[in-house]
Amino acid sequence: MAQQSGMVDPAVFQDLQARVDEDAAVRDELKAFAQTLEKQTRNLSFVLSRAHSTPIANLSTVLEAAETPIQNVVETIGKLSASASKVPYYKFNNTWTRQTQDATFNLLLWGWLGGYQRDAGQVKNGRLLTIEEVGQILNIPVNLKDRDSFHLTIEEYLHALVSLVEELSRLARNSVTLGDYERPLLINQFVKDLLAGFQILNLKNDSLRRRSDGLKYKVKEVEDVVYDISLRNLVPAKGGEN
Repeated sequence: MAQQSGMVDPAVFQDLQARVDEDAAVRDELKAFAQTLEKQTRNLSFVLSRAHSTPIANLSTVLEAAETPIQNVVETIGKLSASASKVPYYKFNNTWTRQTQDATFNLLLWGWLGGYQRDAGQVKNGRLLTIEEVGQILNIPVNLKDRDSFHLTIEEYLHALVSLVEELSRLARNSVTLGDYERPLLINQFVKDLLAGFQILNLKNDSLRRRSDGLKYKVKEVEDVVYDISLRNLVPAKGGEN
């Protein structure tokens, strides 16, 4: 019987290589789902971006056009969830967390524009979807603590909220160009309320804390829009700045 040469058994590294290859295969599968989700989310963003150039009276057409892209996103997240739930969540979650944040942001924007509770022919702006409602739409759990499985985290939801404020500050300006002077007032109050909510939080996530610190500048942009239309006497009589 041949004796082993050296002090380290090569089988140790062969076993490690097998594990590395297994992790790589899992990561490639998850990355494929994440890339598909990214493409679908970009398509959804493109559809919702029409809200910046669509009068509120015609906004229902944008929301209707968003229905199929949302269904595609939900379907892909379902496949991602099924695959990701087979592996340790925090070992691989960086593969999809940005795409999940983007999908959540788009759903928040869709909900704010009136898509979540849209009556036939009637759109009501200003609805904030909770993290639980986003989870229900995506058909995934949120903020899991009792098991290691795919879910929507609080940090991902908060990142999406920051993105929502950034998008609404842009919408406030574009609404004025469309002759809509009521929506900036609604956006003004909404983003102020969100900023107040973030100020309550004691954030530990460095990236999220840095982004949330910039919210006050976006709120200031909206305030400037409202101030400008107020100076021009364009504020509707029944409205007024809050």
